[in-house]
Amino acid sequence: MTGTADERPTIWLLGDQLNRDVGPLADREPGDCRVLLVESRAKLASKRWHVQRAHLVLSAIDHLVAELRDEGFEVDHRRAPSLADGLAAHRNEHRPAEVIAMSPMSWDGRVLLERHGVTTVPNVQFLCSPDEFAGWADGRNRLVMEDFYRWQRRRLGVLIEPDGEPAGGRWNYDDENREPPPADGRSWPPLTPFELDEIDTAVLDRLRADDHVETWGQPPVGWWPVSRAQALARLDEFVEHGLPVFGPHEDAMLADEAKLAHSTLSPALNLGLLDPGEVVEAAADAYRAGRVPINSAEGFIRQVMGWREYVWGLYWLWMPDYRNENGLDATRPVPPAFTGDAPTDMRCVGSVVDRLDQHGWTHHIERLMVLGNLALTTGVDPLAMTEWMWANFVDGAEWVMLPNVIGMALHADGGRMATKPYASGGAYINRMSDFCKGCRFDPKKRTGDTACPFTSLYWDFLARNRHALAGNHRLARQLANLDRLRDLDETRQRASEVLALLDDGKL
Repeated sequence: MTGTADERPTIWLLGDQLNRDVGPLADREPGDCRVLLVESRAKLASKRWHVQRAHLVLSAIDHLVAELRDEGFEVDHRRAPSLADGLAAHRNEHRPAEVIAMSPMSWDGRVLLERHGVTTVPNVQFLCSPDEFAGWADGRNRLVMEDFYRWQRRRLGVLIEPDGEPAGGRWNYDDENREPPPADGRSWPPLTPFELDEIDTAVLDRLRADDHVETWGQPPVGWWPVSRAQALARLDEFVEHGLPVFGPHEDAMLADEAKLAHSTLSPALNLGLLDPGEVVEAAADAYRAGRVPINSAEGFIRQVMGWREYVWGLYWLWMPDYRNENGLDATRPVPPAFTGDAPTDMRCVGSVVDRLDQHGWTHHIERLMVLGNLALTTGVDPLAMTEWMWANFVDGAEWVMLPNVIGMALHADGGRMATKPYASGGAYINRMSDFCKGCRFDPKKRTGDTACPFTSLYWDFLARNRHALAGNHRLARQLANLDRLRDLDETRQRASEVLALLDDGKL
């Protein structure tokens, strides 16, 4: 030990807890504690990150450090070989009476803090704690998101009338929110970009100069909030301009429009820059004020306090074994068409990967029904797909990606999360997007050089996994149709050709 013992505690803020007003720092004042933030070089070197993903996290940390110092806090901001090394160096130098942190948002993070004697307080960045979720789940045969969502709304009183009934008389407006792209050529609400400041520039310079950090993708253009103030501004902008038109086309996809009316708030939520309660309240207030229709308000609130919290609960309920689930024995690598290492003639995949390159983000249907669908039907290894999405999406985190990839997209958990695999041929993409217009592949064909890869792979996926999927009643008709396909052998041969072309980056 080199320093003098300090009677004050250290408050350790982790890289996805970047809010001065939550956790153990919320009721602290400058002078009564020291604040620790650690940037792990091992973490930065562990993956090939999208540059906007790496920049967002590092810039948000640096902005918070500057804000805390301006407020008068003594901040120890360390760049260390690992989190554990940073903690050890801090203790060696400052000898705090206690190190306190909010419970981490990853399984390994919690193990790390427990191993190193860090005092933790409950994580308050969600509306439902893991213990509360486990209590809801106890005794249920199936953990259905709709059931959880209604339980959440009842207990939190969100969009609930005084008589206890749901606002508008219905719990769910999904049937109004699945419309294909509009044909009127409308303009969608733009994002007002934030100006990159000196901190942003310094972070980018560090990333470019560091030989141990590999990044790809286009540099940031101000889409992603890096401070609490910016996140609140983005929330206000969405509620005013995006939320009123969010609902009907939330599942639509357009080649020339990355965002449509989606909020793009998930990165700010996942870093702690926004609280889910304030996001839900803002949407509900806009509905009550008559500025937003019920289907848009309910559809968005469902994403935040339904799906997001459901994924968080499942992660903690099923970890740590869940990360190794691979019920369909999928072993293929992530295709070069996803990683930017090879162009593709598949217009849907090319368009989605292009916007991933541009922004480090795509909306949820593109993730599930383009990227996830292709990974599922080709048999990509679930953990490899999880790691790739974690590194390349600005809202990536293990707790987000594991259930969404292993459970929802790749059906690798045997149906514990989703009642059926989200596999489809080109017909779905053709119905819900304009991707197929001008594409050299025909979504109606499953054989021949111009057959849509999704269509060929869909039938091959069912045939390849017939035994594993035989007990799924939601697939009974599709599996029965396999035996009616006179060209099944030719279709599977075409699928084999597609897989080889994907591997070679020539599709």
